[in-house]
Amino acid sequence: MERSFRALLLHRSSLLLTAASFCGLIIVCAALISAAHPAITTERPGAETSLLDGFRHVEAASVSDATEKLLGRRMYMSHRMRPIFPSRFAGFALTVQLKKDEGSQDPNALAGMLTAIDQGEPNSVYVMAVEDGVDIAGMGGLMGTAMAARNFSGAVIDGGVRDVAYLQKISFSVYALGIVPSTSVGHYRFAGTNIPVVCDGVTVNANDIVVADADGVVVVPRAKAQEVLALAQEMDFKEHSMYATIEKLKSIEEAVKKFGRL
Repeated sequence: MERSFRALLLHRSSLLLTAASFCGLIIVCAALISAAHPAITTERPGAETSLLDGFRHVEAASVSDATEKLLGRRMYMSHRMRPIFPSRFAGFALTVQLKKDEGSQDPNALAGMLTAIDQGEPNSVYVMAVEDGVDIAGMGGLMGTAMAARNFSGAVIDGGVRDVAYLQKISFSVYALGIVPSTSVGHYRFAGTNIPVVCDGVTVNANDIVVADADGVVVVPRAKAQEVLALAQEMDFKEHSMYATIEKLKSIEEAVKKFGRL
């Protein structure tokens, strides 16, 4: 009886050791996998989130004025850059460049364009420069769906856009030079992501802040973002305060004298 009991204890101890070794192996494997494939960062630091929230509450016109005053140059896109439906957003630029490659037979010519989306973080603005692409759709419903699923703020395309009915249906904001049914497949190749691009005449760098509303699109260099925001907020406050003054005094000249804003 005693031998049987000892044998049972030894058997159970062996099972426990085997289970413990197995669990340890799982933990080690998980650690190795985690080290080889770090988790995707889904949230930016709090200071950046707060900065972006500030830009979402000021008008693009004030951001444009503030940027021009501080930098001494135009950072707004032209009247050609229009939304496919009324919308506003602010986000960090994720830039993509497409170059002409007529008759391309390379099935991976545009693969990098898709990878850029799948690696994009929440609050990104997909800024695409399509070489001579006013009549080429740089994006459509499929890409827009992926961006929306990854919580992008919106997209700005120096080129065309298609599938607008579906983009409107999912409420994904896109600004583009026009609406066209064409495709970039077989005509263009991916030429880089998160590199400086020129979008409707404005240079955009990765992580610059892009602000868009009914008045258009403005780009704020990341290094100057805090200064631009502070000045834009001041300009917004003055302008919004002026409306009541103009109505009361029935004079825009008096309001401008009082607030120094036009």
